[in-house]
Amino acid sequence: MREADRELDRAVGGRLWRMAGLAAVAGLAWAARDVPAQLGGRLAGARAERAARSPRFRDGTFHNPSGTRSTMVADPGRNLVKELIFGKQKRRPGSAVPVLRPADPAPADPARELNIVWYGHASTLVEIEGHRVLLDPVWSDRCSPSALVGPRRIHEPPVRLEELPRLDAILISHDHYDHLDLATVRGLLAHQSAPFLVPLGVGAHLDRWGVPEDRIVELDWSESHRVGGLTLTATAAQHFSGRGLRRDGTLWSSWVVAGAQRKVFYTGDSGYFDGYAEIGAEHGPFDVTLMQIGAYDRAWPSIHMFPEEAVAAHLDLRGGLFVPVHWATFNLALHDWSEPVDRLWAEAKARDVRLAVPRPGERVVVDEPPAVDGWWQAVA
Repeated sequence: MREADRELDRAVGGRLWRMAGLAAVAGLAWAARDVPAQLGGRLAGARAERAARSPRFRDGTFHNPSGTRSTMVADPGRNLVKELIFGKQKRRPGSAVPVLRPADPAPADPARELNIVWYGHASTLVEIEGHRVLLDPVWSDRCSPSALVGPRRIHEPPVRLEELPRLDAILISHDHYDHLDLATVRGLLAHQSAPFLVPLGVGAHLDRWGVPEDRIVELDWSESHRVGGLTLTATAAQHFSGRGLRRDGTLWSSWVVAGAQRKVFYTGDSGYFDGYAEIGAEHGPFDVTLMQIGAYDRAWPSIHMFPEEAVAAHLDLRGGLFVPVHWATFNLALHDWSEPVDRLWAEAKARDVRLAVPRPGERVVVDEPPAVDGWWQAVA
């Protein structure tokens, strides 16, 4: 080959590599275009002034009342990164998770109606006395600020976001990505008119994402808001918050959904603490509790309950039917995919707790729950 031809090849090759590099950079920039918005807003103005008046707020951040650590617990000899990469746990099911499309609910006395539709992870619809309350909706493929990296869905949502029934309220427990999702909020903003009820400070995220002020209701613990015939109360939880490098700039909570006759409790994310007995004494008994059972580890024992602790919390709350949430959909810890519900089933039987373990999309009629059939064991 002549020298001139070689020079031409080198020039063309270099140009192609530069073009490829520019294309890669452009692609990454396009994929990351929503990351700044995903981080949400920050406390400012009247919202910051109200947060500062909360008993849970000091030195610029929110705190658990007992001073519980939300950081990792030292475990000498254990390498979490190595365990994440090389661990032998089976963190995904071996076959497809069965997903059901909810049928129309059977006719019921509106005064006694109480159904639960679990869509996966913590996303749950409460049908209570003719009202519809949606908890911690996340419909995105990943619970992450990026569309390219982060925990990805193990199963599809049972219904499209626009297929949800008319909602009366949307409750958010805290601002972590697996509980508060930008794309889902925008979808609900387009297809629903219900207000968003959130813990103190979380309204800053919604405000940045275009949610009108009249659709944002921020509550401190023990504060309530009436929606139709329902009383929705933010209650205590033992957790933390944050969507970026800054932590605990917004509050976290559990929720009580109370009608004239029926009551529901939802944990959000929380470690086990004595606050459950206090909530049970003040607001219980509950017809059904929606309890976080997954994403636990001995490295963070104070902020996520182990399944046995969730059963103890259910009893503290004076709960009737136990429905587990926060498992099956996203891989967020090192335990086996099916371990949370296996441990839960054993503990519920040992302590004589009424239990329903629905498939994603399956409606649970609280007064006539389906028998536990171990469906997850066939796909684990």
